[in-house]
Amino acid sequence: MRTTLLKVTAFLALASVFAMAQQGNPPDPAKMAQHHIDFLTKQLSLTAQQQQQAATIFSGVANNAKTTHEQMRAAHESLKTAIQKNDTAGIEQAANTLGALTTQMTVAHAKAQAAFYQTLTPEQQTKMNDLESRHHGMGRGHGFGHGGPGGPPPGSSL
Repeated sequence: MRTTLLKVTAFLALASVFAMAQQGNPPDPAKMAQHHIDFLTKQLSLTAQQQQQAATIFSGVANNAKTTHEQMRAAHESLKTAIQKNDTAGIEQAANTLGALTTQMTVAHAKAQAAFYQTLTPEQQTKMNDLESRHHGMGRGHGFGHGGPGGPPPGSSL
């Protein structure tokens, strides 16, 4: 269950970055992290100390994601160019680069989620697991980037 939770949360975070990359809007790491923390605070009733811990954890991963995002944008451009030139070697190289960057980002987000999960009380862990269960498969047909990693935009209902 916990592994699924981490995968879904990491996937949501990644999907948000990918959606913004496709739109050409670079993500603001501070805003992404804060939105994630606000969502989790509301859902899990985080204490001030937990919010601070979450800020440290998620700000770090969001700042690192900015560099990866820039590398992904360049790889997408390389892929587009390779496609237009029918350059199969270039397509493969760009796809491999995107795969490696996606792996790097997934690992970073999963490690952050694991660190955050450890800051939660057993009751909050149960709430987090329930939250994941209710929103499993959230991306099917809904699109991603709904307010960034961690959930829907502020003010929307779950």
